Amino acid sequence: MKSELPIIASDRLLLRVAIQEDIPQILKYFTDNKAYLTPFYPTWSDGFFTEEYWQYQLENNFLEFIHDQSLKLFIFTKRKPIEIIGVVNFNNIVRGAAHFCYLGYSLAEAKQGKGYMTEALNVATEYLFQELNMHRIMANYMPHNRRSGNVLKRLGFVVDGYARDYLLINGKWEDHVLTSLINPNWQAPQD
Repeated sequence: MKSELPIIASDRLLLRVAIQEDIPQILKYFTDNKAYLTPFYPTWSDGFFTEEYWQYQLENNFLEFIHDQSLKLFIFTKRKPIEIIGVVNFNNIVRGAAHFCYLGYSLAEAKQGKGYMTEALNVATEYLFQELNMHRIMANYMPHNRRSGNVLKRLGFVVDGYARDYLLINGKWEDHVLTSLINPNWQAPQD
């Protein structure tokens, strides 16, 4: 069981687990980008845009991290380390014979095209491979979301297949391209 929350740094960015003091910035990020993100997100949960929802969510994120179930990070720039510009989530961590997880991410509309997501995912996947000893990270994207597909390709994710009606996105079943990245330096855990 882990107890220390990671702070992952790149040249321009900081990625970290959010704390209660970040809730106003989380709400600002999702409110400002709601129209932009809606076509790529599951239907927004009831209360998603409320402080109460995020108080519970942040507690849950912390518990999931210390119990090796997920790692949910928010992206900040080093220039403005309180403003959230994106999200990187590693969900459904499975150990045993698998050692894999699923990656999900989003970036503010105003921050697109600056290489931020490539930079964030590069250091985040490195952290998962080196520090959490993950063997495989899987990421899926809708075929028409070329920008997402290009980011994954730049990072070395390989297409594993195509799934019809794979995820319920914004109230509609969407096809997805299935990709994965394998840790070339994975080590069997020492018991």
